[in-house]
Amino acid sequence: MTKYKLEYIWLDGYTPVPNLRGKTQIKEFSEFPKLEELPLWGFDGSSTMQAEGRSSDCVLKPVAVYPDPARTNGALVMCEVMMPDGVTPHATNARATILDDEGTWFGFEQEYFFYQNGRPLGFPEQGYPAPQGPYYTGVGYSNVGDVAREIVEEHLDLCLAAGINHEGINAEVAKGQWEFQIFGKGSKKAADEIWMARYLLQRLTEKYGIDIEYHCKPLGDTDWNGSGMHCNFSTKYMREVGGKAYFEALMAAFDKNLLDHIAVYGPDNDKRLTGKHETAPWNKFSYGVADRGASIRVPHSFIKNDYKGYLEDRRPNSQGDPYQIASQVLKTISEVSIDSVSAAA
Repeated sequence: MTKYKLEYIWLDGYTPVPNLRGKTQIKEFSEFPKLEELPLWGFDGSSTMQAEGRSSDCVLKPVAVYPDPARTNGALVMCEVMMPDGVTPHATNARATILDDEGTWFGFEQEYFFYQNGRPLGFPEQGYPAPQGPYYTGVGYSNVGDVAREIVEEHLDLCLAAGINHEGINAEVAKGQWEFQIFGKGSKKAADEIWMARYLLQRLTEKYGIDIEYHCKPLGDTDWNGSGMHCNFSTKYMREVGGKAYFEALMAAFDKNLLDHIAVYGPDNDKRLTGKHETAPWNKFSYGVADRGASIRVPHSFIKNDYKGYLEDRRPNSQGDPYQIASQVLKTISEVSIDSVSAAA
């Protein structure tokens, strides 16, 4: 038997953005533990905005497990928060109630800033660096500094070793800003892996004395890009059937549900979705081929393939909860009747 270090990870009750929490227990297993072998575990909800001190018990329910490459015999355990009975989802447990469909594929593009001493990494103590332009996919010390690439490469290796479907990295438009991409089949799987990748990044940067800033517009109303978490999505029908009539009906549904999407696409999005810096205004829905200033970017490949493939919703921001984002996308898609569109075509 081997003693395994199980890092139970969950989302706390802070609003409007939950924080990641984690604690370790040691358990013996004959081999790397399977999800069904992992026990429920309690924690003090009064310290995480999830209970009062007079009745503080909350329960962690494992929902996904990954190898922890930073630890010998380590496991990363993604958990849902449950009430003391271990069965009833806690009010802060967004994962338990979202729509899910393994046939719907999601690709999230997580942008973020490295922050050190209260400012983006590479910014001078006073003022700003040279204007943005050379930083996006940049190379060289003047563009990316001397530590950022080391961190993102190490993070990439950690994610891949953990079995997370990490698909790429790049320096972003603003100095000190980077991005990673995660792909998953089904909203729960894709969102689990975004949260786990965020956890690994935040844990990794502890040793560098650097924080991750996920706020969508940390530099305010300046000529510096904000951070998004663009959501690429495709259903089985979109990939295999598609068609112009279905696409137009889908876009009409997204237009009709604009405010429902904005409500779960991350806080302070009005500060980011201004119509500038490759964004569409938060209160106006639009779509366009290869248009990064639209709410939904339609890839050229989608049009060339007879309106089949994937679409990119550019409105979700970097602090958004991927569980809620994916669920809202699925909800809007479900409102479009395939039968009625086929009959009208």
